[in-house]
Amino acid sequence: MLTITKCPTCGSNKIKKVCRKWIGKFHGHAYTVPKLEFHECPDCGEKVYDREAMRKIEAHSPSLTKARAS
Repeated sequence: MLTITKCPTCGSNKIKKVCRKWIGKFHGHAYTVPKLEFHECPDCGEKVYDREAMRKIEAHSPSLTKARAS
């Protein structure tokens, strides 16, 4: 698991790990990833995803549906 103590965008030390529903969009259509863990900065809104979070996003992404079906 990735440990982040400082926001890479604004330098804030308030960045925190959160776990919640994440909503993405692909070609105008929204999709959700339930219970996604990632780091978020309350000062600038920056979100940082580790490898596991990216795998979960990719698993739910409609952009990869055709690739998985082939």
